[in-house]
Amino acid sequence: MIYKQFKDKKLSYLGLGCMRLPTTAPRGPIDEPKARAIIEYAYENGVNYFDTAYRYLSGQSEPFSASVLKQYPRDTWNLATKMPGHQLEYKDGKISVTGYLTGETLHSLEQIFEDQLKRCQVDYFDFYLLHNVSDRSYDLYTDAQLGCIEFLLAQKKAGHIKHLGFSAHCGAETMEKFLSHSKQFYGDCFEFVQFQLNYMDWILYGADKTYDVVTKHGLDIIAMEPVRGGRLASLNDEANALLKKERPNDSIASWAFRFLQTLPNMTVALSGMTTMEQIVENVALFQKEEPATEKEKELLRNIIEGTLDLVPCTSCEYCMEVCPQGLNIPRLLSFCNDIRLANPPLARIDSLEDKEKHSACVACGLCSPQCPQGIDIPAAMKRFQEDYTKAKAKAGA
Repeated sequence: MIYKQFKDKKLSYLGLGCMRLPTTAPRGPIDEPKARAIIEYAYENGVNYFDTAYRYLSGQSEPFSASVLKQYPRDTWNLATKMPGHQLEYKDGKISVTGYLTGETLHSLEQIFEDQLKRCQVDYFDFYLLHNVSDRSYDLYTDAQLGCIEFLLAQKKAGHIKHLGFSAHCGAETMEKFLSHSKQFYGDCFEFVQFQLNYMDWILYGADKTYDVVTKHGLDIIAMEPVRGGRLASLNDEANALLKKERPNDSIASWAFRFLQTLPNMTVALSGMTTMEQIVENVALFQKEEPATEKEKELLRNIIEGTLDLVPCTSCEYCMEVCPQGLNIPRLLSFCNDIRLANPPLARIDSLEDKEKHSACVACGLCSPQCPQGIDIPAAMKRFQEDYTKAKAKAGA
């Protein structure tokens, strides 16, 4: 396993994201035997960084992940979790909840943090993050009266947090604004930033500029969605053929990890792994450093800019929490991308009940503000219908 130095720690370059542990149904509960096997394999093969959050897997990711890790010596694994400020609102001195926290009774930051310590059965978190700093959550995280950063710094001083950082779904401009604000009022309070980093986002969505901002501020980077929710594990036939021609013995997913190895300010690449096959392959990929060459990076750029046109969904499922139709939006957007990747799953789409299909979308727009990727989901559903109609016509020809 490749290890990177972070302060006084050596962190495994591969981290396990615990948002996509296997479940027995599309939205849970956790398939405990399979999930346990994945976590145990990761740990026993050198992974020592495990990332979860307050409401991953309907709130079960934190306690389950920690319960599996607890069998090992506490100083041999690092647990990271997050304060869900992106789903909180603060007005007139009171906290209210939105999105996937709707229905929860939350009164204070203290309540959330103490609940996390209790559920994870730990005295401290190795890494603790503000969850999803974005244009939408910026005001809450910087609200002086609420004092979210102040509260977490107090928890750090008390020994309940070893290292403080934040995850982000924002562009370089908001990243610069937030880091400058926090430094002005709290000094060098943050030690690391976790944001979406992969070759597609680097080329198309400004991740290169965000990387430069974080690096300029001297913070370590933890990359989430290195394979973009599985989208970069297989492209279309044309793109796959180009990559296989260049490196016949390598998987398509390996290109995503080798791209990250070209970036010097990288500490951990978080991968949310759902199967044993995925964890076995990824552990093998991180046994040695073999960064992509300049020629290979240029090939990736040519592929992304020339052969793909995808909806940038990472299957986080935030949108599903507010959909009045109860649609599995990530699944539908995945089908949309499959059509774009010249692999239309027409039989699977047609097998859905009418209430489950993209045509059931009423274009209310409630989902789009919840999307960390900024996807115009109603527009994507409209495009899905157009692409689906064309694919059906072609299949019938």
